[in-house]
Amino acid sequence: MPNMSESKILIMSTNGFEQSELFTPLEKLKEAGATVHVATLDGEAIRGWDGGDWGKSVDADLKISDVKVDDYDALVLPGGQINPDILRTDETAVNTVRNFVAGDKIVAAICHAPWLLIEAGVVEGREMTSYHSIRTDLQNAGANVVDKEIAISNGIITSRQPGDLDAFVSKIIEEVREGDHARDVEAA
Repeated sequence: MPNMSESKILIMSTNGFEQSELFTPLEKLKEAGATVHVATLDGEAIRGWDGGDWGKSVDADLKISDVKVDDYDALVLPGGQINPDILRTDETAVNTVRNFVAGDKIVAAICHAPWLLIEAGVVEGREMTSYHSIRTDLQNAGANVVDKEIAISNGIITSRQPGDLDAFVSKIIEEVREGDHARDVEAA
């Protein structure tokens, strides 16, 4: 079982992330001992969305285009409507998701972030959950959609909403400790 103090986790996001869905994993994964980096489209700070208005900013450690998948054990994708909707239109961001899956890394997406998994073509045949408004999108992309706080399919973790964050982060820690999850990119 790998030690969390030896693990590196990437959070990929842009402006408009659901504030709690970035800050809670960032803080709790660091508390667990992991090194956590934030990657953004331009490598600059981004601002969250909190309760119907702009929230706190978080500094970036690197540009998404500079991410080296082999440097990380896991990828965390915060939700919110704005953030994943922007990222799923960016080819580099989508390829980064696909490369984490192909590299047998843990991938965790919450709320609207499974849109990125759909765009990356990695949901077919997998058990997944999300915010209720995008479950039809997951189903249409071939996922087996469930309504529970955590769905996991061979190291790909999905969760519904901020109320599920404790279970979401706990599952990320558990899966990182298990190590790589060998999988086909397109198969469950």
